Formats: sequence, C-alpha cells, structure tokens
Amino acid sequence: MAEQPVTVAVSTVIFGLQPPAEPRDDALGGLAVHLPLVQRVREPHLGRWALPGGPLHADESLREAARRNLAGTTGLRPTHLEQLYTFGAVERGVPATPEEPRVVSVVYWALVRTEVAATTVDDEHVAWFPAEDLPPLAFDHEEIVGWAVRRLKNKLEYTHLSHALLPEEFTLGQLREVHEAILGRRLDPANFRRRVEATGTVAPTGAHQAGVRHRPPALYRSTAREELLT
Repeated sequence: MAEQPVTVAVSTVIFGLQPPAEPRDDALGGLAVHLPLVQRVREPHLGRWALPGGPLHADESLREAARRNLAGTTGLRPTHLEQLYTFGAVERGVPATPEEPRVVSVVYWALVRTEVAATTVDDEHVAWFPAEDLPPLAFDHEEIVGWAVRRLKNKLEYTHLSHALLPEEFTLGQLREVHEAILGRRLDPANFRRRVEATGTVAPTGAHQAGVRHRPPALYRSTAREELLT
C-alpha cells in the first residue's frame, strides 16, 4: 500500500476589536472581539467560511508563511503573531481519495490594532465576525478558534498583549475596555488602574484625550510594545 502524501499548511486566527454587531445589555463597553474569515470558493466546503491560510513554501519559515498568507488573503499585517498549536490528527480532514494529501496545519494567532480592525477589507470573500457568534466554519476551524480564544484570555492575565490592540497613545479607560471585551466581564476602574500602574508598562505622555468635555483623561503609551512586535 502506497503511503499517503502529506502537506503542511499554515493558518492564522487573527483578533481585533470592533463594536458589537447588536446592542448588548451586559453593561460592557462598546467593543467586542472579532476575527476575519475567508469564504471558500472551491470544494471541499464550498461557500463556507474558514481561517485565512495556505500552504507552506519550501523556501520560507512558518512565521513567514503565516505573514504571507495573512497579507495575501486579508491584507492585514498584525502587531503581534505567535504560534498556537499544530493540528495533525490522522483523521483530520480525511481526503476524498488516497491520492490527495493529508493536511497538517500549523496554526498561529495574531492581533491587530483596533483602528485596523475597523477598516473594511476590499474583498467580498473576506469579512469580520464576532468571536462569540461565528457562522458554520469549514474543516475543524471552529475547534481551532476555540483554542485561540482560550489562549488569548489566558495570556491576558500575565502578559501585556492588550497593548497590541491599542493605538500608540491611549487612555487607561480604553485599555480597561480592551480587557473587558476579551474577558467578557466588567472590571473595577480603580482596581484596574492600580494594577496597570503597578506593572510599569505604561507611561503618561503628558497629553490628554481630545474632544472630551470636563476633565479629559490622560493619554498613555506602552513601554512594553517592543516585546509584542514579532
């Protein structure tokens, strides 16, 4: 019996923050976690939505493949990118014929700033969806998204990844809103401020948010952003 060929693909779960699709009654802020998906234009799973990705080229690293596939399918360039997991179960995506290769997927997850997530992708087959309300996905991509969401929430507790979702200057209220959107719960403003200031990862810019009446909040910059750029 001839061995079945194997090919390596690289896919990415990319997160950004956008206003929720519908008003919420959970007292959270005005942002929710979203991710871009690509609609398949061929079988299998024609018409279904899937994670952006593609094959690994022989002359590139996994990270290079992830960035290339992201730019080619969505036009997005992340502010943070790291490997999530390799999905290669034998029964995963069983090919229609023995001649078709079994696909092993190396999956990355990434972040883009909020202002980037707010832009419209100029492709009818690419769209942003709320992470908590995804359409039926191709292959095992629903499981993969679940892994990525859990990783994002876990790393938020002990890293400064939230800074990669913010512009160069931000208020502590905006930073708290990012944490609330990811964790799905309200955070006490005073406690959050004390915890953030204790980390030493933000520094006041000396400026204040424009267009706000009555004591505009101070603007900060991240002192840990260089650690996030990958």
